[in-house]
Amino acid sequence: MTARTSALAIEIDRQDHSPIYLQICERFRTAIAAGHLRPGDRVPALRGLALQLNTARGTVEMAYTILVDEGYLQMRGAAGTFVSASLPSSVTRPARGGDRQEPPAREQGATKSSHALRGRQPATRQLAIAVAMSGEPKLLQPGLPALDAFPRKLWNRLVSRCARSGERAMLAYPDPVGYRALREHIATYLGLSRGVACVPEQVFITAGYRATLELVLRSLASPNDRMWFEDPGYLLARGFLAEVGVNLVPVPIDSEGIDVDRGIALDPLARFALVTPSHQAPLGYTLSLARRMALLDWAAKGSSWIIEDDYDSEFRYVGRPLPALKSLDKDDRVIYCGTFSKVMFPGLRLAYAVVPERAVERVERVACSMNAGSPMLLQAAVADFIEQGHFARHVKRMRALYGQRRTLIAHALEQAFGERMLVELPHGGIQFAVQFAEGPDGPVDDVAVAARARNAGLAVVPLSIWYANGRTRRTPRGLVMGFANVTDAKEALRLARTLYGCLTG
Repeated sequence: MTARTSALAIEIDRQDHSPIYLQICERFRTAIAAGHLRPGDRVPALRGLALQLNTARGTVEMAYTILVDEGYLQMRGAAGTFVSASLPSSVTRPARGGDRQEPPAREQGATKSSHALRGRQPATRQLAIAVAMSGEPKLLQPGLPALDAFPRKLWNRLVSRCARSGERAMLAYPDPVGYRALREHIATYLGLSRGVACVPEQVFITAGYRATLELVLRSLASPNDRMWFEDPGYLLARGFLAEVGVNLVPVPIDSEGIDVDRGIALDPLARFALVTPSHQAPLGYTLSLARRMALLDWAAKGSSWIIEDDYDSEFRYVGRPLPALKSLDKDDRVIYCGTFSKVMFPGLRLAYAVVPERAVERVERVACSMNAGSPMLLQAAVADFIEQGHFARHVKRMRALYGQRRTLIAHALEQAFGERMLVELPHGGIQFAVQFAEGPDGPVDDVAVAARARNAGLAVVPLSIWYANGRTRRTPRGLVMGFANVTDAKEALRLARTLYGCLTG
C-alpha cells in the first residue's frame, strides 16, 4: 500500500518570539491532534518544507528531530519521514472542554497500610545517602554539577551589583511566592525551551525540591492520599514523602518509563503521581509518548495530579532536549517542578513550581502562610543572570562539557571493570546508573561496595536501595554516580580503578 502524502500547509509567524523550529513542532502536533495528519502519512521532505517556509534546512531538521524523539514522526531513510504508525489514540483526541473546576473530594476508601510504601529503608541508610549527596563536594557525587566550570567571577559581579543597588526589597522579608522578575524570566524560559505555556502568576519560587513538594502537598493533598511513585525512584523524595505520611504506591519502571497500566492495576484512584519523564531517576529512561498520553489520560479521568520533576532536562546529548510532559497537558493536571541546583549550583537553594491555573489561589495562600521565601538578593541575581543571556550560554557550554566528561568516565569504567560491570549511558543527565554482573557467589552486595567507596572518598550510591524492595535477589545491583566533575581521562581512570578496588574488597 502506498503511503498517503500529506498536503498540509504549514505557516509560521515571524513576529512570534517563539523560535521557528518550535513553531514547526507545534504545527505538526496540532495537525496530528486534529486528524489532518494520520498515522502512516508521509510528511514533507526537509528541503521541500525549508523552501516552503523560506527558512534554513537545519531549522526544519531540528524540528523533525524533536518530533521523532517525542514519537510523533518516524524517519525511514530514503523512503522519507512519516507520521508514526504507533501513535496512541489519545494523541488525536481533542482537549476536554467545559468546566475546569475542581471536583468534590474523592472517597478515601483504601487503608494506609494496604498501599503504604513497601520495603522502606532504615533511617540510618537514608541518613547515609543524604550525607553522600550533600555537604562538601565529593568525587562521583550524583546530581552535582561541574563546580569548576561555573562562571564565578561573573556571578560575583551580578550579586555585588544587586547588593549595591540600594533597593529596599533586597533587605526586606522576601515575597513568599518569589521575586516577580525571576518568575517572569522563568515563565519565558520554560515557554521557549521546554514548551511549557504559563504566566508568571503560575510560577512559585521555593528553597529547593523538598520545599516544592511540601508546598504542593500542603496546598493540594488530603490525609491518606496515595501517590504513584516510580520504582526505582528518587531516594530523598521517597524519604520525605514517607515522613509526611503520603501513602506511596511503587510502580515499576522499564525502558519506556513508568508503567502506567501497572499503576492503574495497583491503584487507579491514587491522588498523585510523581514522575521524572525526561530523565528517569535513577535509570535515565525517557517516558515514551504512549506512556505520556496514558498518564495524562489517567490523571484527567480521575482528577488526579501529576508532579513532573524535570530536574536536569537541559542536559541531553542525543538530539535536542525534549519538551516537558507539561507541554502535552491539555487538561491542566500537571504540576511542573524545576530547580537551579543542576544547571547552576546547589548552594543557591532555589527551585520553582508551575502550578495549574485552577490551583494558583490555593498555592499562593499556602505559600504566604508558610512564609518561607528565598533570599531576594540571590533571586534578583539569578533573574539578571537569565535576562542578560548568561544562563542560556552557560547551559550550552555545560551540555558540551558534560557530553565529553560522561564519555571519559564510561570508557574508564569499561576499561577497569570489563565484563563485571554493565555501562549503558542514558541520553541525558549529569549522573547515571551502572549494574554489576552477578558473581559466582550470587548478586554483588552493592551497599557494601558503596560503603567501601565512601571510605575511599567516592560518593557513589548503591542502586538497589532506590527500589522499594531493595534486598530481593532479583533487584538489580549496581551504583549511581555523577560524572560532571571528572576533569580528564587520567582522573577518570584513577577513579574507575579505585572503584574496582572497592568491588574486589
